[in-house]
Amino acid sequence: MIINGFQKMTLLDFPGKVACTVFLGGCNFRCPFCHNAGLVLGSNPESYTEEEILSYLEKRKGLLDGVCFTGGEPTLRGDLLPFIEKVKALGFAVKLDTNGTNPALLKELLDRELVDYVAMDIKNSFEKYPVSCGLDSMELDPIKESIALLIGGSTDFEFRTTIVKELHTVEDIEALTGEIKGAKKYFLQSFVDSGDLLAQGYSAHDTEVLKEMLSAAQKNIPEAALRGV
Repeated sequence: MIINGFQKMTLLDFPGKVACTVFLGGCNFRCPFCHNAGLVLGSNPESYTEEEILSYLEKRKGLLDGVCFTGGEPTLRGDLLPFIEKVKALGFAVKLDTNGTNPALLKELLDRELVDYVAMDIKNSFEKYPVSCGLDSMELDPIKESIALLIGGSTDFEFRTTIVKELHTVEDIEALTGEIKGAKKYFLQSFVDSGDLLAQGYSAHDTEVLKEMLSAAQKNIPEAALRGV
């Protein structure tokens, strides 16, 4: 496996754990507000081997608790599952970030207890999903299947939405959360311009609008919260 980025320690990416983060390039979405354009388009020059990462983890036993797999979209990689198996064999917890478009792999990872935490991005209300993903059209059934797998399973998880002024309204958030009722964790995250975006012309809502969106979300998910605001 070729790894396109590696953060040796994070206190933020894996709730409750000291972790490192593995970044995998490539994505089947083209979300215009994406802050990891280099990873999505495969233009990130960084490259690590699987052996380098496993060697690092071997030396950090007892110091790190877990490993986060993010992207891009990690579930596009056919060698993701065997790599996670090796990480789990070393005794580390695993967190997966995903857009939910590969429910078959997600189900296998969940069934085999190879992931301990899943963070799934919910891009927008289903009506506005394609435009938020930078696509002309898309099949939503895989997204819905992944949502059902997480809500109906026993693995800890969260849903989250990056809120963009030009793409999200209060009404969108109420509709969106209506589709993920039963989730215990849902976070609204404000858009931040990383300087490495897929497109320009996007901005953040002000805090008052974000609070309105939170209230709308809490009609369907009482535990919904703002993150990083």
